[in-house]
Amino acid sequence: MKPVNVGLLGLGTVGGGTFNVLNRNAGEITRRAGRDIRITRAAAREYDPASVPGVDQVDVNDDAFAVVDDPDIDIIIELIGGYEPARELVLQAIANGKHVVTANKALIAKHGSEIFAAAQEKGVMVAFEAAVAGGIPIIKALREGLSANQVNWLTGIINGTGNFILTEMRDKGRDFDDVLKEAQALGYAEADPTFDVEGIDAAHKLAILASIAFGIPLQFDKVYTEGISRITREDVGYAEAFGYRIKHLGFSRRTDQGIEMRVHPTLIPERRLIANVDGVMNAVLVHADAVGPTLYYGAGAGAEPTASAVVADVIDLVRTLTVAPDNRVPHLAFQPQALSDVPILAMEDVETAYYLRMQVTDKPGVMAEVASILGDAGISIEAILQKEPPAGVDQASIILLTHVVREGQMNAAIASIAALDTVHGDIMRIRLEHLDAD
Repeated sequence: MKPVNVGLLGLGTVGGGTFNVLNRNAGEITRRAGRDIRITRAAAREYDPASVPGVDQVDVNDDAFAVVDDPDIDIIIELIGGYEPARELVLQAIANGKHVVTANKALIAKHGSEIFAAAQEKGVMVAFEAAVAGGIPIIKALREGLSANQVNWLTGIINGTGNFILTEMRDKGRDFDDVLKEAQALGYAEADPTFDVEGIDAAHKLAILASIAFGIPLQFDKVYTEGISRITREDVGYAEAFGYRIKHLGFSRRTDQGIEMRVHPTLIPERRLIANVDGVMNAVLVHADAVGPTLYYGAGAGAEPTASAVVADVIDLVRTLTVAPDNRVPHLAFQPQALSDVPILAMEDVETAYYLRMQVTDKPGVMAEVASILGDAGISIEAILQKEPPAGVDQASIILLTHVVREGQMNAAIASIAALDTVHGDIMRIRLEHLDAD
């Protein structure tokens, strides 16, 4: 049978890894796909030939559009990243009748609806397993393995940089800024770490997961996003004292009022498996009605873990080349005409528990004032920790855990507490999820 020709856009970390995996495992891949798969052309502005053995046998230049327009190419792998020119290249490939594999979470989260509509019109597929959680096959699990289920909620550590920082803060008592510098030195964080530490990268991925889990359109712009740059080593320590760990989670849940989509630091019980996912590793926990909770764990980034997902997508596409378009697995799990325009819940209407930390004047009656405000707002306190100040210091730390309450109520209570003369500086608020199985 005629080999399948692949055009590779990008020979950086993931592109080089993809080339190497395809070459190294060519025999096994052919046995699985039923046809030879070979990269015949590639586009890259800069690359290290020594790190990509065999690339000298391939036509490589810096014209990505020439690769996309090559009539002999069957599948395009887009590993350039970013919004443009990736969007234009992918749409051009689709217009040329080519299937596409991409690891570009930003592209799918923001322009996926346009791209999938174009692909459906042309009868081709766009595969994007590597766009979320690197080598973990979470897209396939949600789209196919759990297709008999109604997903109730999902949550995930889907950014390795943030998880590395929080792990180091917990294990070694280090400050955020100190660990961030190390993450940059190790290559885990970019020179501008905003996308990672402020949750934007995780929000791209959560928008994709929520769409597949709940059958809703892609809506990246409606994901509530909060980063970890305000987390202190004291917060990490206090959470441990209560039996919790702080993780930067993406969280989406189905409610009667709508779908929650939020990324923020979260206290979770230390006994949960996902609380023990450390370093740069990723994990996604899915709770569905028939199967219950399932956990997916592995490397969320890196050359070959991501390449594993990219090449798996290529194999899937090769298997479906002769399948009628109407019989293929839908891009977002549900048939395009069956996506539900369920409202996305406003953050003020989300219900969760909270961790609060505040600096107060060290004198009698302050705790009673705080408790009174919370009580008047209908907020119950689950636990209190008061740290006595060192000798000669007139301010003390109060740390509270609350029961579940609507965010709007908590916002109003925090504003009232912050207005007290005895409360100093900003009040630290971190949401808390128990992740119970029921």
